Amino acid sequence: MTVTQLFNGANLFILPFWTLMIFLPQWGITKKVMESYLPFIPLIVLYIYFLTGTLNAESAQALANPQLADIARFFGEEGAAATGWAHFLVMDLFVGRWIYWEGQRTGVWTMHSIVLCLFAGPVGLLSHILTAWTTQRFFSPTETESASIG
Repeated sequence: MTVTQLFNGANLFILPFWTLMIFLPQWGITKKVMESYLPFIPLIVLYIYFLTGTLNAESAQALANPQLADIARFFGEEGAAATGWAHFLVMDLFVGRWIYWEGQRTGVWTMHSIVLCLFAGPVGLLSHILTAWTTQRFFSPTETESASIG
């Protein structure tokens, strides 16, 4: 398989997981699938494959002592860009899965944060942090209110 085919396959591979978390978060199958770390294994293996195919003495030196110009040159190569993209896929899915499970655990609404995480991982993480904080701060009963209700 070519780098392009593996790249395209990885993009398709992640879609069912994101679809389940976004559109069917309460479904038992979603919970069963997302409790497993197995979906990450093929992506990690692909990342390692891309990484080992792009690392050489020059690129390893550039990554060991990162300078922006060297990193830009490194990612200008197709294999290196695929490596970076595989890294994004793994880490964004991992963070999206964490957001999903935090929502399940706390009851905080997560759909918007998971969607943002799919397209811009750090923005989705920030969205969840702010949503969780806002929910806890303004919409959760305080200890005093809980005591008087119970």
